[in-house]
Amino acid sequence: QVQLVESGGGLVQAGGSLRLSCAASGRTFSSYLMAWFRQAPAKEREFLARITWSSGSTFYGDSVKGRFTISRENAKNTVFLQMNSLKPEDTAVYYCAAKRIGAGPYEDWGQGTQVTVSS
Repeated sequence: QVQLVESGGGLVQAGGSLRLSCAASGRTFSSYLMAWFRQAPAKEREFLARITWSSGSTFYGDSVKGRFTISRENAKNTVFLQMNSLKPEDTAVYYCAAKRIGAGPYEDWGQGTQVTVSS
């Protein structure tokens, strides 16, 4: 069973940076896509970025392109989201997700970590 545990959230001032981590366990992830989503109060969950575990190829949502970077460290089974130039509108709960390549919706989710950006 896949387990995803996010960490690294917190309170930061506008213009600052945070790095989120997602520790993944329970599978061999070589055939997986790993992604980050976020959900702000009263808003739908928003896709931010994904990475193909095996190749490291990445894809970003328009709202974070150029500011956020997704990466992974194979030895630690961990996926990161480096967030720079943070804005108050980035305030949300951030979730890590995983799915097998070729699957439909993301199958596995972490519990989320809160990011709050003050103006």
